[in-house]
Amino acid sequence: MTNTSKKLMTNWRWWMCMLLFVATTINYMDRQVLSLTWKDFIAPEFHWTDADYGNITAWFSLIYAICMLFAGKFVDWMGTKKGYLWAIGVWSAGACMHAVCGWLTLHIEGYESVAAMAAVETGSAAALAIASTSVWLFLAARCILALGEAGNFPAAIKVTAEYFPKKDRAFATSIFNSGASIGALLAPATIPLLAQYFKDRGVGGGWEMAFLIIGGLGFVWMGFWVFMYDKPEHSKHVNEAELAYMQQDNNEAEAQKAPEKKDKQIPLWKCFTYRQTWSFIVGKFFTDGVWWFYLFWAPAYFSDQYGYVSSSGMGVALITTLYAIVTVLSIFGGYLPRLFVDKKGMNPYNGRMLAMLIFAFLPLPALLAQSAGAVSVWWPAIIIGLAGAGHQAWSANLFSTIGDMFPKSAIATITGIGGMAGGVGSFFIQKGAGALFTYSEQAGSAFHFFGFEGKPAGYMIAFCVCAVAYLVAWVIMKALVPKYKPIEVK
Repeated sequence: MTNTSKKLMTNWRWWMCMLLFVATTINYMDRQVLSLTWKDFIAPEFHWTDADYGNITAWFSLIYAICMLFAGKFVDWMGTKKGYLWAIGVWSAGACMHAVCGWLTLHIEGYESVAAMAAVETGSAAALAIASTSVWLFLAARCILALGEAGNFPAAIKVTAEYFPKKDRAFATSIFNSGASIGALLAPATIPLLAQYFKDRGVGGGWEMAFLIIGGLGFVWMGFWVFMYDKPEHSKHVNEAELAYMQQDNNEAEAQKAPEKKDKQIPLWKCFTYRQTWSFIVGKFFTDGVWWFYLFWAPAYFSDQYGYVSSSGMGVALITTLYAIVTVLSIFGGYLPRLFVDKKGMNPYNGRMLAMLIFAFLPLPALLAQSAGAVSVWWPAIIIGLAGAGHQAWSANLFSTIGDMFPKSAIATITGIGGMAGGVGSFFIQKGAGALFTYSEQAGSAFHFFGFEGKPAGYMIAFCVCAVAYLVAWVIMKALVPKYKPIEVK
């Protein structure tokens, strides 16, 4: 490409990347509204126990995992534009539906007001009936949320493959994937405040408006998507120079192939016959749960071990610091494979795998998080932040390996399959962590691990698992696909 064409090149691909970033941010915020409001706002109204909340989140994880298996195939079938619209439309509707669960419970159980329902004696048959009804209603809304949210990453990865050449995909993915960190950062800083604001003004219990406002953001995004997205070759915002840059991986022979050859679909069942698919499955299964462990348990960790609840100034500062590290460093993770490709002349897949090996070492300091806390509570926050950054950089490159190996027509499908594996892995690690922490707390000094007793020993075990998961995943992935071998659909 000449210097002149570079100067004339449009940059519409980065606007697409920004849309994906915003969608991912909204995705994570919608997912966290319940976790940030159930304890202080929702549970008193419906007499929920920890087990009630655990049942809702556990089933959400499983439904999400199952939907991920088919979400990618749905996006490939519907096309990127319509598929993404359906996904965010469904999950935004599911998010907003949470707000009516209280009203439905009130009428199903026959109470005149929320105050009357909340005044029922805890532990009574009436309280159990209220809890049971409300849990089923929230679970229904949660399932719709999971159904729609499952389409986010398959659609986003497909857009990235359409708008970016292979050497840039990890960087673009790391940018939009940082929306997960931003969402995790914005949620605790905004959602409880929204709920409290509307509660103080007598608008229901306050939590309803939090669901409606955060859920409504998705509908706003849909408007931008309708007018801004089109396939690169059809977009009025993409000039010839930028289109040539996007499609630089296509050689002349590929460009001359018949359209039906390029767009041929891979049946879902056949995807499981490729070692490349299983490599992606392994990468997601072993590591997605680690990210969710940090996301769900970091606030509880600082509260349990150091006494800083998430609503306190110090608690907010620790969580903010943690996710600030994740957000900033994870974006730079997308640069590394570009250096290997541009400077070392490696093919994109080999450069990505080398970068992923380096990122697999970043979570290892988590082995020291528990011990470092004895020096200062800031050290665990910094260490977990580095581990989280390692995960996001790893995840961006892991997603990009799909575009290296599979034709564009199968990218969303493979992403969905891997997402299902990640959801199942996350379910196991969350359930395992909860059981471990409960057992270790009850056992007290009788439970030992690496010099720690009771619940601190439980956290030490969890950190050990999270620290080595990436290296284990990388070794298995490399064994499955030792060298670059793209799939050819015949």
